[in-house]
This record gives sequence, structure tokens and C-alpha cells, in this order.
Amino acid sequence: MKKRLLALALALGLTVSLAACSGGAGTASTPAPETAAPETAAPETAAAGSDVAYVQDKGTLVVGMTDFAPMDYKDESGAWIGFDADMAKAFAADLGVEVEFLEINWDNKLMELEAKGIDCVWNGMTLTDEVKSGASTSEPYCNNGQVVVLPADKAEDYQSVESLSGLNFAVENGSAGAEQLDALGLSYVAKQTQADALLEVASGASDACVIDLLMAGAMIGEGTSYPELTYTVQLNSEEYGVAFRKGSDLTDAFNAFWKEACDAGTVLETATAYGVQESIIEK
Repeated sequence: MKKRLLALALALGLTVSLAACSGGAGTASTPAPETAAPETAAPETAAAGSDVAYVQDKGTLVVGMTDFAPMDYKDESGAWIGFDADMAKAFAADLGVEVEFLEINWDNKLMELEAKGIDCVWNGMTLTDEVKSGASTSEPYCNNGQVVVLPADKAEDYQSVESLSGLNFAVENGSAGAEQLDALGLSYVAKQTQADALLEVASGASDACVIDLLMAGAMIGEGTSYPELTYTVQLNSEEYGVAFRKGSDLTDAFNAFWKEACDAGTVLETATAYGVQESIIEK
């Protein structure tokens, strides 16, 4: 009898011990120590707010521009060339990405930039107050000005700002040239590009146009596409720069690249190839 009671007691003790170890409801079991999850390193290209990382991650630098010789224009094969185009290719290579050129409506350049339709505006762009307030801009790299272009046989009559009243102008929409005409209160028809504005004058549809001095040097006069045109009045002096998104670290990356390219002679060599060496601002 005593042996049977002892066996029963041992069995009950084992049952209670197993229940306590099982952690069932209502029991005060001790949880097993948690294993710490391994730390995951953030990708190198995921730096918050970094445009450099954004561009490198997608593998392309999208450059917003228009057809504007000698800065950006197409060769016979349809490839974009020009001083700005060639330097944009070099900057993209410095970042380790491909370059992509996208023709934009110049009047919408800052909206395209903010919406990430493009990564920069690089097209002989004048550093106006509007541009500097709406984007992060590079240090200036080129001198320029806005000039009045008209048929050479009429140039003698239009040698001053005062003589320009009454002329019908063509000008690129949203350009520095349009800004100058607005300031002078002169009427104009807005065209998509500076090349279109030149064509308006060459065809006789407009009396004159206002374009960049650098473009005038490459496109009008003897030995150019428009030998019958010339320029007279220079309306202002200005500087070119590249625009990036506000707060973009691409701005500093560009400034560093440009200095190195100047030191290496790349900027002057490229500028000479397109006849704009006299206008370059070297760092």
C-alpha cells in the first residue's frame, strides 16, 4: 500500500513539473532570451536627400536643354554636341553615370527640375534672379549678353536702345532675352527656341530678335547659317550657370568637377573647339 501511494505521489510531482515547463496559460514561465536581429546596413546610394545618390542609383544624369548652338545642338547623326553638351557628358562620367539630354519647354525649366523630370538645367542658362531664387545654381562658368539681331542691310538704323521702338521682335519664351524686352516695354512674339526666333527674322516674319551673344557669334554673319543677319545693340551683360534642385548636393559636385576640369585644361580645350573660349570663366 505504501509503495502504491509513493508511486502516485511521484507521478503527480512529474506532471506538475512538466506543466510548469510548458509555459501554459496561467503559468509564470520564464521566456527564452531573445536573439537580436542582425543589423542591416543602409545602401550607400540611399543617403537621404542626396541628389548625387539619386542620380547614381538610377544610372543617368538627365539634362534639360534646348537646341542652342554652340552650346547644345545635333550633329549629322542626330547626337547632341556643343560646349555644354560635351561638358555635361564629362560631368556624368565623373559621377559614374550616363548622360541623357531632354529637350524641354524653356519657360517650364524650374518646374521640370522640381518635379524630377530632369536633374539639371544646362543650356547656356543665364543666372537671372528668377533662376537663382527657384533653384540651386552653380558658380558662373561663362560670360554672355543679350543682343539685337536683324538684317545686315538695316543695321545702320538700329544702333541704340532708343532706336528699337516700333520693331516687331521674336524671342525665346521665358528667356533672358524676353526679360530684357519686357524691361524695355517692347512687344514680341514668343517662340519655342532661340533658333526659332532667328528663323523668324531670316524669313521676314519679324523685324528683329533678341538672342544670346554666344549664339549670335556662332550662327549669324559671314560663313555661318545666316550670313545676311548681324547684331547691333547689346542689351546687358550676364553669366551662365547650371541649375539643380534647391538644396541639391549636385551643385557642390559640379563646382568641384568644373575646377578640376579647368585645372586639367579640359574646359579651355572644349571651349576652343566650339569657338567660345573668350567667354569662359575659369576657376
